[in-house]
Amino acid sequence: MCGIVGYIGYREAYPIVIKGLKRLEYRGYDSAGVMIYDGEAIKLCKTKGKVVDLEQKATTEITTNGTVGIGHTRWATHGVPNDVNSHPHVSNSGDLVIIHNGIIENYAPLKEELIKRGYVFHSDTDTEVLVNLIEEVQRKEKLKLGKAVQVALNQVVGAYAIAVFDKKNPNEIVAARLGSPLAIGIGEGEYFIASDASPFIEYTSNAVYLEDGEMANIRLHKQMKVRKIKDDSLVDPYIQELKMNLEQIEKGGYDHFMLKEIYEQPSVIKDTYRGRLHANEGIIRMAGIEDNLEKFLNADRIIIVACGTSWHAGLVAEYIFEEFARVPVEVEYASEFRYRNPIIGRKDVVIAISQSGETADTMAAIKLAKEKGAFVFGVCNVVGSSISRETHAGAYTHAGPEIGVASTKAFTTQITVLTMIALRLAKAKGTLSHSDYHMYLQELELIPEKVKEALETTNDIAKEIAATFIDAPNCLYLGRGYNFPVALEGALKLKEISYIHAEGYPAAEMKHGPIALIDEHMPVVVIAPKQGHYDKIVSNVQEIKSRSGRIIAIVTKGDTEVRKLADFVIEIPETSDALSPLITTIPLQLLSYHIAVMRECNVDQPRNLAKSVTVE
Repeated sequence: MCGIVGYIGYREAYPIVIKGLKRLEYRGYDSAGVMIYDGEAIKLCKTKGKVVDLEQKATTEITTNGTVGIGHTRWATHGVPNDVNSHPHVSNSGDLVIIHNGIIENYAPLKEELIKRGYVFHSDTDTEVLVNLIEEVQRKEKLKLGKAVQVALNQVVGAYAIAVFDKKNPNEIVAARLGSPLAIGIGEGEYFIASDASPFIEYTSNAVYLEDGEMANIRLHKQMKVRKIKDDSLVDPYIQELKMNLEQIEKGGYDHFMLKEIYEQPSVIKDTYRGRLHANEGIIRMAGIEDNLEKFLNADRIIIVACGTSWHAGLVAEYIFEEFARVPVEVEYASEFRYRNPIIGRKDVVIAISQSGETADTMAAIKLAKEKGAFVFGVCNVVGSSISRETHAGAYTHAGPEIGVASTKAFTTQITVLTMIALRLAKAKGTLSHSDYHMYLQELELIPEKVKEALETTNDIAKEIAATFIDAPNCLYLGRGYNFPVALEGALKLKEISYIHAEGYPAAEMKHGPIALIDEHMPVVVIAPKQGHYDKIVSNVQEIKSRSGRIIAIVTKGDTEVRKLADFVIEIPETSDALSPLITTIPLQLLSYHIAVMRECNVDQPRNLAKSVTVE
């Protein structure tokens, strides 16, 4: 929800912090701030707006250099986005400075108590309460910063990743996490702190990811110490070697990260099945599945929990698992799952899907499922993320860093992983014929080339259609079977980045309400590949046409029947019905992208959104 960056070492901190904030801006971008300690005084600059606004303001306010700094880019929770509510926040004495990602749920009673003790508050944030609570603990109990942070955090309820600086002890930064990610880069004579590793990958390849309930005392010229917040016990941190590279988080000549990530899909789908899928040998081998195959084979049902785009990938998987492996599947919004006292049995398998691996609602659903005795399997993209650590087993997608807030390549790689799992279970259970099993393996291996073809052939027509509908106030997306979730995903993409109201529906449901909306001004996107329920879709298209709706049809190459009825046609390569979502989603991503660009929207950083939703 917010991005935090910190540096302590021998280099100038300001350029490192600013560059880091730009890389983390996908996490929140309604305000930003930076603190630099120059050896004598704290220099603070913060502003409403984006990091570029902060950078401009800092040219007059950060006039000295320093080798210690922290910075923050915000997605507002408590308090409107303005200069005062922006982080970092300073304690009443002016000695302590904090940046914070998360929510302190019991901030109100803590604030009341601190006011009674003479503290004055200048912002509406829960974070200012936390920094003053730390100061009060430090002052009252005469503690060093690390111990004061630990005592204070044991009094708060909520989620956080924090970095705290005390100018009375300027060779130290204290960091802690509970429910929000925090990585610490370890260099030669320097340390880096960030919400993910992207701000420091060119400086070090060694990082520690704090676990929930851990804090770190990061001291210059000394070994970092990690402790449990609850009981102060020492932890031996695991130092990971980062696999990310700088090229992955640069735009690479594309106008936007979203467009780059759309065009990366042929390669990342291949990366996701590389080493796991051996079509010629008829083998799918995934360690997380092989090691737990009996859990899956003996499952009474599979429950998929996810949010947003990952939920749509789960809906596609529901069709695939039930068709291939003949196992009952339920797909749940993680945000609802934990609150409705769900019935979970010990023979249930829960699959949790998340691009970031940090989604708060999905994490909560995982914890609930584990408490009920279910086996929990994670599908996520970020190595070392919370979900990868909290689940019993899992499988990574290999999409690489996804910077654009509107998810694209994460969706297709999630479907790829879930399809491989379903095929492996189908083989073990004997629920697919030998010939069908091999056909699907070969088709899946061909998907990257077909996605590449779809990108090459649909981009120009998507741009032409976008120019026609940039001022449309509403849009309807229709699909059947495997492509109903794709209709939902297509509508979500349009909403997210162009701010046009859009709804996805099962095509058969059109007659049960949405048909009332259709007139000559309503664009209707119909996903109508030749495989699947083609005849039924044709009937839906005829119903739309008779009511003067403007039809944009996604069809299999060579289609003639829908072409006669549609106003616009986008052709895609043919594939099997079950794998078609991997291709039908491509023109919908491009259509949304071009409409957003033509409407002069911020494609990579749409308003009010953040990439990683780490609070409820």
